[in-house]
Amino acid sequence: MIDLKKILVPTDFSEFGQQALLYGCELANRFDAELHLLNVVQDAVAMFPEPNMMGTSMNDLVADMQGLAQKQLEEMPGLPGTENLKVVRKVCVGPAFLEIIRYAKKADIDLIVIGTHGRTGLKHMLLGSVAEKVVRKAPCPVLTVSHPEREFVMPT
Repeated sequence: MIDLKKILVPTDFSEFGQQALLYGCELANRFDAELHLLNVVQDAVAMFPEPNMMGTSMNDLVADMQGLAQKQLEEMPGLPGTENLKVVRKVCVGPAFLEIIRYAKKADIDLIVIGTHGRTGLKHMLLGSVAEKVVRKAPCPVLTVSHPEREFVMPT
């Protein structure tokens, strides 16, 4: 029997993350599991390799992004029927896929529910896929959730 005690839903606050949140909340309700919400803030050094590009210090920029992410997480899940869920909220700094995997190991997560943008071709090659990397490296099963308004087109 499958027993899920801790479910992780990493979110970037996009519509794709919202779709994964719906699944994560429903599973947490059904299994009476703890719901872990995680947002990963990209390290400012990776975004702006030249420290003098910004008028503010890198540490201030990261701290501001962390504070904003924490405020957004505090409002989540915000869905009907989730009032009784036990929710753990965390903001990390670093490469998204790596921090998601680290958190899953550290918190002994049983299932990761992650949204996928569904990029293909050149966009996928250039932007990569956090979800794909998480699937490959995760210490537990991963459920990937696509946004439902995608149109299925048979490959030619």
